[in-house]
Amino acid sequence: MTRRSSEPIYSTAIGIGRTMFAGLRTKHSATGLENIPSSGGAVFAMTHFGYLEFALVEWQTWLHNRRRIRFMATKRAFDKPAVGWMLRGMHHISVDMKAGAAAFGNAVAALKSGELVGVFPEAGVSSSFTVRELKSGAARLARDAGVPIFPVAVWGGQRLLTKNRSIPLRQRLGVPVHFAFGEPILVGATDDITQVTETLRTTMQTMVDTLQRNYPVDGTGQWWQPRSLGGTAPTVAEAAEADAARERRREAERAAKA
Repeated sequence: MTRRSSEPIYSTAIGIGRTMFAGLRTKHSATGLENIPSSGGAVFAMTHFGYLEFALVEWQTWLHNRRRIRFMATKRAFDKPAVGWMLRGMHHISVDMKAGAAAFGNAVAALKSGELVGVFPEAGVSSSFTVRELKSGAARLARDAGVPIFPVAVWGGQRLLTKNRSIPLRQRLGVPVHFAFGEPILVGATDDITQVTETLRTTMQTMVDTLQRNYPVDGTGQWWQPRSLGGTAPTVAEAAEADAARERRREAERAAKA
């Protein structure tokens, strides 16, 4: 294994995460770990059903081969004093929605230098717990940097922390969280980005389907299970309408402050 330079802030964050998951007695299981590259740049395109996927995926990657993932995070997070200090110390990539080209360029540069860059191509948490339509950024990053995309699916992480749900601590203890690291998707210079993005979405959903089938807890009647599988999560249409309503409220609040 390639010896990697020391990053004290990143190592501290990893330690905090490992302590937290140990305290919650999180039961983890992963397939496809052999697909995690030991060197070289790659885009990790991850499902987004909860707020801890970034920490969960980094946890599994670190346990496997000690590689660090540079996540693309909103400028709003970087603007928070303590959080921003840690994000910068971990060399994550700030995304300003009003100036996305700069973040894209920084991510391409990181990939070309041999980094793993983590993205959530759904551009938000999917409260239906199905893979939504993806943005094309992951495919464009891979094409411009000349690196592969690795699809990553996480199931069970939404039971720890997710959108629109207050979860009692006792319900977070001993939760199984299962991972699937998929085979690389290669993006050629002349490939159709729309088609690559759709292939990525289909692959991620297929991986989620497999994790759901093999999950050791029956989700029938549970809030964290898709409606189509007997759960009570919002349907895709209901989740989309709730997201649209939330965005309208935010726009109104921003307008009122202007």
